[in-house]
Parts: sequence; C-alpha cells; structure tokens
Amino acid sequence: MKTTSAVLRRYTSLPALLHLLNNKQITLLSPASWDDRNDAFYMRQYGKRRKVKTVLALCFSEARETYHHWKVFTHGSEGVCIEFKRDDLLAAFETIPDFRKQPVIYKPIKELEESPPPVTQLPFLKRLPYEDEREFRLVYIDRDDEIETKGFDIDLSCIHRITLNPWMPKALADAVKATIRSIEGCESIRVYQTTLLENERWKQSAVRKSGV
Repeated sequence: MKTTSAVLRRYTSLPALLHLLNNKQITLLSPASWDDRNDAFYMRQYGKRRKVKTVLALCFSEARETYHHWKVFTHGSEGVCIEFKRDDLLAAFETIPDFRKQPVIYKPIKELEESPPPVTQLPFLKRLPYEDEREFRLVYIDRDDEIETKGFDIDLSCIHRITLNPWMPKALADAVKATIRSIEGCESIRVYQTTLLENERWKQSAVRKSGV
C-alpha cells in the first residue's frame, strides 16, 4: 500500500515557475492541450455532465523524482520541479467553492466496462499503465463563464524547494538560482540542481576499493 507523500511535486517550465513566484499564485489550466486524450475526454465529460462552462486542473506527483518524470513532464533544459509542502499548499484551497483535490485513481479498462464510474470520479481517473506517476490533482469548475486559466493566491512558504533539471549547464543554473532568490519572498527558498544523471558520490562508489 502506497503511503501519502508529505510533498507534492509539480514538474513544469522555468517561465511558469517565475510567473508563480512573481505573482504568488498557482494557476490551474484547461485540460484541452493534455497529451493523454483519454484523460482530456474524461474532463470534458465531467464538465458536460455537471453542466458547467469550465473545468480547469493542475497535476502533481506524489512519487519520488525519476528520469521518467523529467523526460515526460518537462522539456529539456527549461524544466523545473517545484516541491510543495502538501498540507500547507492544500490549506490555501480549503474555503474555495467548486474546488476539489485528491489523488488520481488508476483502473483497468475492463473494470470500468463492468462498472461505469460515477460522475464525481471522472476528473480523478486514469488508465492503469499510468499508475507509477502517482498523480495528485487539483480541479476547479466555473459554472457560468468559459475561461482557460485561473490563478489562486498562495503563500510562498508552502514551497519546500525548487529543483532544476539535469540538462541545464552549470553557469545557467547558477544564474537561474540567483534570479529566483532576487524575487521578493524567495530569498530563503532552497534551489538545487538534480544530480540524477551525474552524481559524484555514486561514481566514487565504483572506484573505491572493496575487499573483493
């Protein structure tokens, strides 16, 4: 049984990160452009069956950092991962109406064919092959207006740390770290570049003499 993670990881782009930090807002987006067309279809069906004008969402991962996450959810050297303190982030949405937040449920097609899901489950369902992503999702509906995005105020203290992608040149990474720390309210945020592709401690283990 998977345990609940204390952090929620949002893999995104550097421009999106700077927008979040400067505006102190997290922005929910239209699912229309999602790669997973099955997922986007379920979102449309949810809006249609709820008879609302807009469904917006934002996706996080409860899983630990993997190569898969960087390759699939970011684009090369512009990718970043924002690690949020789960409880502090979600507390910002407690009083917002028409807002839902919960982990995604992964099911095989056969199970849904035998027992169609209730409407309330549609925004939080994905096919079983995606299970390793351990996705957590924020969903917002607007009953009256068609909108593409909506920002929600957050306190930047809910950010645990920011991780830069492994393909960013060191000189650029240093400049990005300095830029982030120059933003008001970001002076103490931890910014780090992942060593997923090259870790000195890992490499030294291969050259250290053993007893065999």
